[in-house]
Amino acid sequence: MLNHGFKRKPKPKLYFQYSEVFRSYDVRIGKGVLLYGPSGCGKTLLARAIAAESKFECIFIKGPELLSKYIGSSEENVRNVFERARASSPCIIIFDELDSFAPQRGSDNTGVTDRVVNQLLTEMDGAEGLQDNTHYRFLGVFVIGCTSRMDLIDPALLRPGRFDHLLECGIPNKEDRADILRIILRSVNFDPELSITKWVARTDGWTGADLKALITNAQFDAMRKTSDGEAKDSCVSFCPLLRACLNTNFVEF
Repeated sequence: MLNHGFKRKPKPKLYFQYSEVFRSYDVRIGKGVLLYGPSGCGKTLLARAIAAESKFECIFIKGPELLSKYIGSSEENVRNVFERARASSPCIIIFDELDSFAPQRGSDNTGVTDRVVNQLLTEMDGAEGLQDNTHYRFLGVFVIGCTSRMDLIDPALLRPGRFDHLLECGIPNKEDRADILRIILRSVNFDPELSITKWVARTDGWTGADLKALITNAQFDAMRKTSDGEAKDSCVSFCPLLRACLNTNFVEF
């Protein structure tokens, strides 16, 4: 669940705040966290929240951005990301859509993603330019991966020492949906008599993105009614929400 992720203290922040304690006990922090779950459930939002909470530099990468049609360029792009991160450490790298460039090796006929995965493994193992006398070879960089298809990720990335922690961002339950709706409605002109509880019951199986789309569609409907003279104001009330609920399409995984 989304709340489950936010309750945890970001480990990179703990490490940099108490690095001497970690060193004295020879405790090595994990190098990465993988957030997985259906699309629209807040993986990217959670990753950005962790980075913001930690107050570190953050590099955000959409997976497909790394891939290039030129031989060797994709691997170089991976190296460049980690070089930028080390230059501005402490730094968190967020790889969105990780499955798009780090699938299981052997699944790509061109071999491009195989080489990218190998380069990513090398960087996360700290084999190039990250050694020091204390053996803390990955001190300044922490990696967060986001994927909706964990089954496609190369297994070598999931072993301890790389993405040490797997955190599921699943379909929100009733309490989560109520919280999400309240947060979305903070900045929306809506009918104070509107029952959030009723809409929580109507949206079983909906993701956070679906709920956001619901409110947005209801806003547009309310504004259209106002411009057509059918309503006095663009307040989001029962009727616009009902029409939006019937017209909002979402994919259930």
